[in-house]
Amino acid sequence: MAKPSEKPTDALNVAWSDVVCFIRQLSHDLRNHLNAIELQSAYISELEGNELKGEVRRLRGMISGLTSALQSLSRAVSGVKPNFIPYRAADLAEDLRKKIDDDFSGQGTAITWNIEVGDATLNVDPQLLQEALSELFGNAFRHNDGKGTVVVTAKTENGQFLFSMEEPKARLEGNIDNWGCEPLRNVSANHYGLGLHRVRAIIEAHGGKVRAHYDPNASVLITTLALPVSSGSSKDA
Repeated sequence: MAKPSEKPTDALNVAWSDVVCFIRQLSHDLRNHLNAIELQSAYISELEGNELKGEVRRLRGMISGLTSALQSLSRAVSGVKPNFIPYRAADLAEDLRKKIDDDFSGQGTAITWNIEVGDATLNVDPQLLQEALSELFGNAFRHNDGKGTVVVTAKTENGQFLFSMEEPKARLEGNIDNWGCEPLRNVSANHYGLGLHRVRAIIEAHGGKVRAHYDPNASVLITTLALPVSSGSSKDA
């Protein structure tokens, strides 16, 4: 079974102003974490007995959170090297649904799932692919006011596995012509404009394509991922 060809990521030309903004935001976030740890340490020094144990647990949780944030940042800028295995599209959709239910159960945003993938098989790295799809959901939930439903559709068509997400968006801020191609462009507290770039890198490393389209009439942003279906599997649901 032939593996999707890996192609090198195009050289990036990131504006220095974007890099400066990223460094400032990262420094601000790290200082917030460290200030919280310092305050917690000062409080702990005044405690005794059982109270001390509880506060130490909280302090360890803060340190763990900071460590996880740094690990996520490191992963977001690292290269993509998939380990391909056969993976049924139906299993992918079901595993993803369970993961999203577990990871985002408290988001308060309804999701409608339309899954019609037949018995098609993909040749993918499940861990990387779930990372990319989970990032799409996280991004959608961060920018959703909770008043609309996210509609997810997965199907096979013309030798491709098509995964699309429709998220309600009253208006589109910014330009999506270079969707996922401009890391560090939009940064905010604990988010550094790297997620969508990572998604695109993962999908392209699988021989796939990514596109985003905004429908002003329906007020929805539609993100579609297309991955090749393995030869020999059913190509249409």
